[in-house]
Amino acid sequence: MASWVGIVSWVQRGPQAQAIGNQVISIVTITHAALTHSAPELRKELLFELVSNEGIRIFPLEVTDKVAPPPDTPLMDDIESIVKSKLGSDTRFSSRVNDQPGFWVSFKIDDDKYWMMLERERITGLTRVQWAGWAAVVGVLSLLGAGLISSLINLPLSRLTAAARDIARGRKPDPLPEKGPTEIAEANHSFNQMVEDLAQVESDRAVILAGISHDLRTPLARMGLEVEMADLSTEAREGMQSDIAQMDAIIGQFLDYAKPTEAATFVPVDISALLEEVAREAGRTASLRVSTDIAPDLHVMGNSTDLRRVINNLIENARRYGTTPGTGYTEVDIACHAQGLGPLRRVVIEVQDHGVGVPDDQIEQLLKPFTRLDTARGQANGSGLGLAIVERAVTRHNAELHVKNRDGGGLQIRISMPPAA
Repeated sequence: MASWVGIVSWVQRGPQAQAIGNQVISIVTITHAALTHSAPELRKELLFELVSNEGIRIFPLEVTDKVAPPPDTPLMDDIESIVKSKLGSDTRFSSRVNDQPGFWVSFKIDDDKYWMMLERERITGLTRVQWAGWAAVVGVLSLLGAGLISSLINLPLSRLTAAARDIARGRKPDPLPEKGPTEIAEANHSFNQMVEDLAQVESDRAVILAGISHDLRTPLARMGLEVEMADLSTEAREGMQSDIAQMDAIIGQFLDYAKPTEAATFVPVDISALLEEVAREAGRTASLRVSTDIAPDLHVMGNSTDLRRVINNLIENARRYGTTPGTGYTEVDIACHAQGLGPLRRVVIEVQDHGVGVPDDQIEQLLKPFTRLDTARGQANGSGLGLAIVERAVTRHNAELHVKNRDGGGLQIRISMPPAA
């Protein structure tokens, strides 16, 4: 806007000064000619006509006149230069003569000098109202142009954001258009290449995991059979079988952690019924005491197998590390309720135990793969992937996971999921 004001002022000044200067020259020349060639008895009538019709007044120029200098502006300097080049360098200008304001220009008829007074408006530039009007027009045009440019820039960024969000949710986005400004085209090309690379990594990982499952579990099954047939004491056989079962469970955890879940397979899941079923199955374990507070008919979008695995991992984590002090068994509370209204509505699942909990400064470590807080949670048998699997599956379901210590002791894990449409 400042540049525009400067440019308009500079570009407009020359033509405006030329127009005003030519107008002053024409008026002075015509007035001079009219007064020179008119009969003396008709000059009063001529001066009256000039005043009443043209707003031009003629006064004799006296030495005693009190003359104020003209406005000190670049426009006035240009007007003076133009007028003096035609009427003579002795032409005088004034903004006030004998305390009467106006646009005063001197001229001569023979040896007599006169003042010609014109309206002051003849030498004014754009008024404040005109400047404000033009500024408003330019401001509106600038905003429209900025909005257009912003939309052209934001559209590729919005596509990129949506594609990145699809990847975070486990979906493969459509290829981004590799056109437009160089930076946008290069960014989209790099993103498309990254998506292809990630897809290839997922494919290679699936092949590797299939090989791990076959190559490790087959020998474990053979070892289990040999242990059954070997002439071992009961204690040794049970110990080896426990070790083999633990190794098989660890392999299963690795596979669960690495196995991708396609968001395209998500369907409405009756999470209330699923939680009731998981709670009944867990309640059959002798070392568990499971209580529930589950609202009926709550549905979420997801993969029922993954959601069942999430809840089972949370219960198993509580069974291993959340034993209620002084009882020898684990108390697990499972709750599920809907919270909020409209677009803010969420289905909230809570699983908590009554154990000793975890030091507050170590809670964030629980969600990291291969992390086991031995001192805080007791024993250390497993891969340390239980809660990492939960966190990974929850993220793929566009949900939020919160872990904190329960009031009164124990660990509380809270999952907030969007409901099914």
